Amino acid sequence: MKEDIKQFLVENLSFLPNEVIVVIVSAMPILELRGGIPLGYGFGFDFWPAVGLAILGNLLPIVPLLILFRPLSTFLMRYRWYKRFYDWLYERTLKNSKNVERFGAIGLILFTAVPLPTTGAYSACVAAALFNIRFHYAFLAIVTGVLIAGLGVGIAMYSIF
Repeated sequence: MKEDIKQFLVENLSFLPNEVIVVIVSAMPILELRGGIPLGYGFGFDFWPAVGLAILGNLLPIVPLLILFRPLSTFLMRYRWYKRFYDWLYERTLKNSKNVERFGAIGLILFTAVPLPTTGAYSACVAAALFNIRFHYAFLAIVTGVLIAGLGVGIAMYSIF
């Protein structure tokens, strides 16, 4: 599914410069920089441009998510469909973020930095909101995690090929 989404975006955004496509793909949920760095590699970018653009794209949604998730969720909780979605999201996040709950912002770094499915900046923002981690701690932790993940994925991608 992840490759299908990435391929769809690349095909439909082909009128944009490749650098912008890498940023957009990296800003998308599910794909994040785990999709952007290989895409940059595929476009022929050197290590630092690919990693830098992917990190930039992955950082773009952090502030809006941290600021808007809780108030928007509070507003939408009046709808049954959102309540079911929120409960599902809460259970999924809780299951995948034991370290966040236990270690707070430090756990959030680890949660964001490990490049596995269902971890990353989007999930970390949700976890920060659910566990009431203060904005500046959450922001710094998620940015740190994104930087670690970007370097890790970049090194893995560029050293393998």
